[in-house]
Amino acid sequence: MSRFTLPRDVYYGAGSLAELKSLKGKKAIIVTGGHSMKASGFLDKTEAYLKEAGFKVQIFDGVEPDPSVETVMRGAEAMRKFGPDLIVAIGGGSPIDAAKAMWAFYEHPETTFETLCTPFNFPHLREKARFVAIPSTSGTATEVTAFSVITDYHKGIKYPLADFEITPDIAIVDPDIVRSLPAKQVAYTGMDALTHAIEAYVSTMATDFTDPLAIKAIRMVANYLEESYVDPNGKAREEMHYAQCLAGMAFSNALLGIVHSMAHKTGAAFSTGHVPHGCANAMYLPHVIEYNANNPRALARYAQIASELGLEGADSKELTQSLINFIRRMNVTLNIPHGLKEFGVDEKEFLEKLPEIAHNAVLDACTGTNPNPIDDEKMAELFKCCYYDTPWKF
Repeated sequence: MSRFTLPRDVYYGAGSLAELKSLKGKKAIIVTGGHSMKASGFLDKTEAYLKEAGFKVQIFDGVEPDPSVETVMRGAEAMRKFGPDLIVAIGGGSPIDAAKAMWAFYEHPETTFETLCTPFNFPHLREKARFVAIPSTSGTATEVTAFSVITDYHKGIKYPLADFEITPDIAIVDPDIVRSLPAKQVAYTGMDALTHAIEAYVSTMATDFTDPLAIKAIRMVANYLEESYVDPNGKAREEMHYAQCLAGMAFSNALLGIVHSMAHKTGAAFSTGHVPHGCANAMYLPHVIEYNANNPRALARYAQIASELGLEGADSKELTQSLINFIRRMNVTLNIPHGLKEFGVDEKEFLEKLPEIAHNAVLDACTGTNPNPIDDEKMAELFKCCYYDTPWKF
């Protein structure tokens, strides 16, 4: 038996944020990040709409990019003191991911972070609060997924939390919120969305329910990302916001692969600078496709993607190479480095940390549904390809 889970309601379209006025409840806590939602006026709008609906409102702000275990614990404590029956998370993937974890600790103070790190091991939620997610970026799709990524900065590791319990009850996908996104963020989050869709399509848990969503998202990203990168006010920015949501619906149910395993374990690993998640995905994706293409089923599926995009190739290998070339061309257009060395990660530090990083990536929750099995030795070699931008032969 398989399962397919999405939010109870997805509201989308320009101005859909106003749907908050129709919600019922007594107390709402808004979880958000830095100043961008405040500066753009959307945090004030969110608060005003909730108050118009009759809620008493409290704001928990300051969630950092790649939220920490400590931030999650502080937010859960704030929830326990305030007692909301509605949690509203607005912003990029970070505040929404953080709020999902806060929700678990709010409803179950006795649980531990170690317990939640075990995939699909969350306690039952919705005893105290429902959850509304409002994305301000077009990439993570956490507004429709069963996932959250929390960082332990002491260990330099990102932990992907996974359980259908943390799939939001309501998602509001309002393209007005993403008009002001900086171009670099559009590039990184857009390539994150593309990676979500491609990994979902080749995942060992891909199904007839997830495939159409993944393929549609891939086509939309291919058609609209580059235009969205240069034109914030056109149709492309809106279409990308929907594309990333469809990709999220696919991967929340089909799960992901080792592009994400590798990105999770390198984002906070190097002293030379944080590697943004979407940037890491964009750099690693071509090399992972080369590695996975040694698996016949994955090769056939990559070729299907290439055919859907109208790319040329006489057979599955040529079509897959065309897909790799297409992604690399997109990275050039979006000013994304080709590898960790070009990004600026120190070579000595990379090689010193490589065995541990490779081992942790193999153990990552996303590795289990990757189409081509991998061990520590192969993972280390694949990481070298991603560092030096050298091909994995297939």
